Amino acid sequence: MELKKLLQRIDEYKQLMDSRRPLAPQELKGLDDYYRIGLTYTSNALEGNTLTLSETKIVLEDGITVGGKPLRDHYEAVGHAKAYDFMLEIARSENLQITEEVILKLHDLFFKGMDAETAGKYREYQVLITGTDYVPPPADQLQELMQAFVVELDEKAKTMHPVLFAAFAHRKLVDIHPFVDGNGRTARLLMNLILVNRGYQIVSIPPILRREYIEALQMAQRGKTPSDDLFFKLIAQCEIESQKDYCRMFGIEVPKRTRIPEPGR
Repeated sequence: MELKKLLQRIDEYKQLMDSRRPLAPQELKGLDDYYRIGLTYTSNALEGNTLTLSETKIVLEDGITVGGKPLRDHYEAVGHAKAYDFMLEIARSENLQITEEVILKLHDLFFKGMDAETAGKYREYQVLITGTDYVPPPADQLQELMQAFVVELDEKAKTMHPVLFAAFAHRKLVDIHPFVDGNGRTARLLMNLILVNRGYQIVSIPPILRREYIEALQMAQRGKTPSDDLFFKLIAQCEIESQKDYCRMFGIEVPKRTRIPEPGR
């Protein structure tokens, strides 16, 4: 299905969801907790974290370590959950403005447990990304690039569909690759910050789509004829899946219509 039709479907689902809003405080808390665990699991799993969904739930809700799993995996779960809580707080504030400070705070909360010295700070040396020809910009350009990035976000917010804008913010932050590690997870938190602020659903990219996700990013980053189309389409399909999940959980009747291809197909 072409991107334009996916966006139309997204906005149709949003209208259905809006008809069920506002949620009761207990419902909202339940939804926040649901995605706190789900997004923490999927976002970490995309980067190689070995905790399962149920193990992530145990770590976050019970504070218990899982035997046989690396300590770093536990730190990643706890750190991501803290960054998620901050993301929701900022997303629900009035007159949202995405600043460097917000992005640095997201990274700091997530990464502090792994490396307090580099958490919330731009990298000071060149990094390379395995499995791709893309080379991130030099460290001495990061400050200027990030300043330009937040200005560009302010401009794009006025012209792009919210879901595409969120996907763009994700992709561009990954391109800049401002941190030693944790760039993908920070980018996905930033994307969801925008989605929640605009009244859309949190996008959770399941690990089964890791290959499609990486290939879509690589297509956007290639030197010749780069294109965001595949990445935008993947994020749009994941948004629809999340909206359908919302409708299921809150008993919202969805009109029968032509089936949307699953993400990655």
